[in-house]
Amino acid sequence: MPTELADLLAFGLTGSTWWVVLLYGLIATQLTILSVTLFLHRGAAHRAVDFHPAVEHVFRFWTWLTTAMVTKEWVAIHRKHHAKCETADDPHSPVHFGINRVFWHGVELYQEARADRGMVEQYGLGTVDDALERNVYGRFPSLGPTLLALSLIAAFGAVGLTVWAIQMLWIPFWAAGVVNGLGHWWGYRNFETSDRSTNLIPWAFWIGGEELHNNHHAFPSSARFSMRPWEFDIGWAVLRGLEKLGLARVLREAPRLAVREVESADAETLRALLAHRAAVMTAYFRSVIKPALADEAQQARDAAQRLGRRLRKALANDGRWLEPAQRERLASWVRERPSMARVVEYRQRLAAIMERSGKRSEDMLHALQAWCADAEASGIATLEEFARRLRGYALAPARG
Repeated sequence: MPTELADLLAFGLTGSTWWVVLLYGLIATQLTILSVTLFLHRGAAHRAVDFHPAVEHVFRFWTWLTTAMVTKEWVAIHRKHHAKCETADDPHSPVHFGINRVFWHGVELYQEARADRGMVEQYGLGTVDDALERNVYGRFPSLGPTLLALSLIAAFGAVGLTVWAIQMLWIPFWAAGVVNGLGHWWGYRNFETSDRSTNLIPWAFWIGGEELHNNHHAFPSSARFSMRPWEFDIGWAVLRGLEKLGLARVLREAPRLAVREVESADAETLRALLAHRAAVMTAYFRSVIKPALADEAQQARDAAQRLGRRLRKALANDGRWLEPAQRERLASWVRERPSMARVVEYRQRLAAIMERSGKRSEDMLHALQAWCADAEASGIATLEEFARRLRGYALAPARG
């Protein structure tokens, strides 16, 4: 074989050194992650941001080229995940399918979900539907990765096939496996959401801020995922940069909670509670239930009377994710302790108030005012203080 042909097969048309190939791989995979988190997720699925048409098309083209995912299908599956989270209808819940299946076979679950065309039509409304989407991206999704493979082999030679394989595995592993799997199974929680979502720092650089999954489930329509000073959302940093260049416009960001001095809960209080339901329930656990647990621990005559760590944490959601036997053990432990039973009952009442289904705002406000009045007269110092603070809650703009 002539030397020139051997070099072409080995190094491609560019003759690039290994570090150039590595640099390309890092840039390409990060652009893929950004295309998914910014365009598909924050833009198309949740409509939290609008992009300049040129930027949007770059994201659309790169998603087609590197993932073979169709915008309408991805958006529909993700919206259904939020609507049916942790139920049998959730397309990729570790609670239902098990962590091993979601982590290692997330792509198969995605393929099964996209085959449900009725679901795609129901949940994929409002996504881009131009001629390019209908005739190219949506009609020939596998053509993109095929062209990418040929391009990488031509550019880098044999190693280009390895780069292509890594590119093809990037989203299935990090998004379908890590975010959809570990992001509902292991990690820390800032907010007591009604699902099992968690945050998975410190992988912000690798997965575009998607590792802040619990924050996202607490505020799904927010373009910003980071909520704590130590959390870094690289996707948000890119969004702000694009916004300053006039190439993007953030439409929604999680509002901040403000506290006013008022005599009684009002309509503004109710709006703030509904917007920050997960944060309110988290605050209740930390401010009321945890002190009550500490008091019980001090009064316990022996270690056998104390709850294990998992059951203590389960009090944040009434043991929703426990096995039936453990849930009954927790309920029995609470019933035997009147002070704990009272703070748990108040938590349940507060959670019930914030369930919107079929309720008028006026009825919800009257129930909230009654709850605050009862809590402030409960004789439980931590509960009284929590109720006084809660009645003054209001929404404040996230940024000026």
